[in-house]
Amino acid sequence: MPPLPALAALLPGIPLTPPPPLPAPTPRPALQRRATPASTARLQGNSISINGLRQQALWLQDAGELWLPLEVLEGQLGVSRSSGANGSVELEWFGQKLSVSADRQRSLDDEVAVPVSGLLEAVGVISRTEGRELSLQLPPRPLQAIRWSNQGVSGQRVVLDLSAPALVRSGEDRLLIGTEASPQQLEQLKQLGLSPSQRNGWLSVQIPRDGERLSLGGPWRLVLDLPVLGDGAPARATTTPAPAPERDPRLVALQNQGLKLERRVGRIGSRQVLINSVRLDPRQVPLELRPLNRSDGMQGLSSLSQLARQEQALIAINGGYFNRVNRLPLGAMREQGRWLSGPILNRGAAGWKAGELPRFDRLMLVETIEDSRRQRWSITTVNSGYVQKGLARYTADWGSRYQPITGTEMGVLVRNGVVQERYELGAMAPGVPLREGDLLLVARGGVSVPWQSGERLTLQSRPTSPVGEQPNVLGGGPLLLQNGRVILNGTAEGFSSGFLAQGAPRTVVASDGRQLWLITLQGVNNAGPTLMETALLMQQEGLQDALNLDGGSSTGLVLADVHTVKGRGVAAAVHNGLGLVPRLEQARTPERP
Repeated sequence: MPPLPALAALLPGIPLTPPPPLPAPTPRPALQRRATPASTARLQGNSISINGLRQQALWLQDAGELWLPLEVLEGQLGVSRSSGANGSVELEWFGQKLSVSADRQRSLDDEVAVPVSGLLEAVGVISRTEGRELSLQLPPRPLQAIRWSNQGVSGQRVVLDLSAPALVRSGEDRLLIGTEASPQQLEQLKQLGLSPSQRNGWLSVQIPRDGERLSLGGPWRLVLDLPVLGDGAPARATTTPAPAPERDPRLVALQNQGLKLERRVGRIGSRQVLINSVRLDPRQVPLELRPLNRSDGMQGLSSLSQLARQEQALIAINGGYFNRVNRLPLGAMREQGRWLSGPILNRGAAGWKAGELPRFDRLMLVETIEDSRRQRWSITTVNSGYVQKGLARYTADWGSRYQPITGTEMGVLVRNGVVQERYELGAMAPGVPLREGDLLLVARGGVSVPWQSGERLTLQSRPTSPVGEQPNVLGGGPLLLQNGRVILNGTAEGFSSGFLAQGAPRTVVASDGRQLWLITLQGVNNAGPTLMETALLMQQEGLQDALNLDGGSSTGLVLADVHTVKGRGVAAAVHNGLGLVPRLEQARTPERP
């Protein structure tokens, strides 16, 4: 989501007629770190009930403090999040603010969780635990008033004046708001094109996919900014139920040419797994496999549906790993010969040319900078959010400006092989503009570089595998299968033992030697398969090569603009993906041996 406007400029177009008088909200002090008894029992679970609506989600209660994943806070409660300095997370919810430093964040399996007991209490949420289920309740209160205004080219703004803070759950095209609307208010929302309904304490409204929301305190409000259509009219959510995506005419035509879409339940040991698979021979079916990335650089997250629409992909799965806190990539992404983000830790990757099956292998880039004194310096990463001691390089593919990721960075800007500018420690804090052809070398962890303006530097780069020579590459890990054999070695690829042992939803890109496979796996009444179970399941399917991609809440599958698979029941934000985009040329006829 793009940054929301500053608070002072948020409501300039709202009619001056005020809503009915509201009771002033009770002032609350700024949130402080809670002092909790060390003897409190440690509880952990994988189910959360939110005002009676249950979903699969991780949670932890430790020493009296409740930890929730960022995806739950944003998608299921309505908390706004932004990235702060030095890896901190800034949370805001109905006027309550909480800053969580990097050392206060922790991992819940594959999720980033933060301590939120104080924030929940400040807003009025009641939390209880029963076994492995957490219950969160914020009783719905009456909706006070509805205000709206046209914002010209910006669209339409709708403001819901609330009598108390409310939970806000996000869907693909709708919001569930924990408030009670009257019949007259429902009619108002209907006239605004939001197709409202009221049930069990939840007000449901349909909103365009690109709509934005923001909660405010003093008085309590929920602001919905709705974009405009190409003709200048306010966008409206679709109210006609969409047909099953498999019956979309575009997909039906491709299925007649050999595309296979399958959804079934498989078994690994005693556990059942829901398998969604997309299969095609790229030499026969006119679909091209492409990396899906944001168009404005490597920093930031998006929905899988948005990434697919941006590239006009009919089918998409989520891609490689990323840091949910600073929203930066953690693995290989190459598009049309350009390294948007380099590989890390010799992890598995898939590389391909248009119209061909991918190749699979573990991958690193071996890069050095040689100066005029014939001294060579190793480069650790390329356009990456993976931070380690040493020298990293960044290009304009990273974005229009480089902002330091750590607090101890110096560097030099190189253009046409010549150092243009030198940045001492702290000098890059305002950001370094990057233009096409620029190369920014960043030194971290106490490493110092000797080069001055005017010195000539030479970059040498080579991949450790032919996979890295392909024009398109996507990294993930671990590598599961190669030539039909299970070669899972997560430790060698830098994954923790806890990550390797956990069960979770999975996303896999694979090949059986004849067809490309895009696969999602979800547990049936279980957390999902472990990585070894995933590898064995892929082998059972007859696959020759298989690469694990990001999983957990990131797991997703989009068919004909319908988000049909959501890893843990929520359409979580992701950094990148893999898409199948229609080719303009006719399907190729495979060469005969």
